[in-house]
Amino acid sequence: MDRIAEVERKTLETEIFLRLNLDGSGGTKLDYPLGFLRHMVETFAKHGLFDIEIRARGDLCVDQHHLVEDTGITLGQAFAKALADKKGIRRVGSCLYPMDETLVRAAVDLSGRPYLCFDGALSGIPLVSAEADGRAAPFQTDTIADFWQGFAGAAACALHIDVLRGRSDHHKIEAIFKAAARALREACEQDVRARDAVPSTKGCLPPPVYLA
Repeated sequence: MDRIAEVERKTLETEIFLRLNLDGSGGTKLDYPLGFLRHMVETFAKHGLFDIEIRARGDLCVDQHHLVEDTGITLGQAFAKALADKKGIRRVGSCLYPMDETLVRAAVDLSGRPYLCFDGALSGIPLVSAEADGRAAPFQTDTIADFWQGFAGAAACALHIDVLRGRSDHHKIEAIFKAAARALREACEQDVRARDAVPSTKGCLPPPVYLA
């Protein structure tokens, strides 16, 4: 069965369409206005071997928080929808990811019980890059915790992310997305020894609660 999901989220703050294929090749098609987060989603897809398509707009005249958080929520909803009853998956995954001076640990349990422990050790200083037209484009690094809070809640997973060491905020955030992708890739994989079993003594894993 194809594990593909499409999610649309429309509010007065954001409009997001997201398509996810859990069994992809790491391809992306992104119409997304924040260059740094666009790069992080590309990185996440590549390391998780997820195919991700996003079309998004948000009230960036306010700040970046709404769009970044809602992107995390929408991605989490897509994971929950694509996994359906979670039959046959490994359920748990983890990764220890080194990126130059940075070391990040990510662990996930697709338990149906949302919980986030996040220690990003970020400075809070915006990262500044340039868009294609040459405009300066600072990225609010404090929104990264909001992204993963939205994801964990919507995907109904227990997610632990810890930056164990590092200097560069860019490296820390990129390693977070890579580690989380590889942990989720492992957790979503089909277990050939338990193809028809739900990985829980309860016999089921609770569906996520809808997040407004």
